[in-house]
Amino acid sequence: MKAAVLNQVGDDKLELRDDVTTTPVGPQEIRIRIKACGVCHSDLSAMDGTLPALAPGVVGHEGAGEVAEIGSAVTSLAVGDHVAITFVPPCGKCAQCVTGQSHLCLVHTISAFTSPRFVVGGSPAFGYAGLGAFAEEMVVPADAAVKIDDDVPWDVAALLSCGILTGVGAVLNTARVEAGASVAVIGCGGVGVAVIQGARLAAAARIVAVDPVPEKHEVAQRFGATHATTPDGIVDLNNQLNSGMGFDYVFDVVGLPATIRQAWDLTRRGGHTVVVGAGRADAMVSFSAQELFLHDKTLHGSFYGTANFRRDIPRMIALWRQGRLDLEGMISKRIRLEDVNEGLQALKGGGSLIRQVILFD
Repeated sequence: MKAAVLNQVGDDKLELRDDVTTTPVGPQEIRIRIKACGVCHSDLSAMDGTLPALAPGVVGHEGAGEVAEIGSAVTSLAVGDHVAITFVPPCGKCAQCVTGQSHLCLVHTISAFTSPRFVVGGSPAFGYAGLGAFAEEMVVPADAAVKIDDDVPWDVAALLSCGILTGVGAVLNTARVEAGASVAVIGCGGVGVAVIQGARLAAAARIVAVDPVPEKHEVAQRFGATHATTPDGIVDLNNQLNSGMGFDYVFDVVGLPATIRQAWDLTRRGGHTVVVGAGRADAMVSFSAQELFLHDKTLHGSFYGTANFRRDIPRMIALWRQGRLDLEGMISKRIRLEDVNEGLQALKGGGSLIRQVILFD
């Protein structure tokens, strides 16, 4: 089968190969025939080492597809089921899962991440985040998939697997934004736009989009931002809207020390700063001991939108059906697997792209 392979971390291109097979399906695993996969900035972060990844391996994690084979012990899914996938499959039994933090479950994640999931040219290869959705098929734990209705388009379903749960979830699950609140969002790519949509769903009164790319401002406003500005203009806008006091909630969707610090500084006393962007392990952010206690702000990390995968996928689909969550509009371009490197380069280039989705036959 075909797959896009990262030969070593640091490579700026993936190698498209047609001599790839999956590992055999274990008793509690399933084989998924991938139908669509989003091109996410986290894939770039895996390639350049910002996020941990093992090579050689198949990249891609924001996918949806059809179950092609089930293991002997699988009872929750059947061949032919349409599914969305997750890179943090909940086991349902560990301390994280039973205390309502299934997005932090590591039972499946560690073994899936560190065990080969593919064979490339006769040699074992890994799947990024235990998945590897830039491939025509992949084998994952059954717990990494949730059944969705057959009428949900594949490209829409793919977005749910990462960007939507991460962005909308950061608002509704992590921060629990209150109606009438003021919100600022730093970084307006795919996940940033999902955060903006989440703030709109939460009935925030003011939603300010902050991005250095002017083309993204109109896009952000189309999805619910009430104002948009470059980083250089946010201080003036804060003075205009909040008398310089700051926003109730500020979301950093970039993950750089400078943007995290900016988000903190834009948050009012007693407000909430939410870090959604995936940063490097060696990127350090500084706060003084005095400001941490004096300003009574809350600094949240938001991993995967604090999502409960099995609860939140159906919820997002319900919101989409009601016309309250625009998923089709987030798809800027549909491409083929053969175009994945061009898609990754376009993602690096910025512009007004929100999400590119790879469609498979």
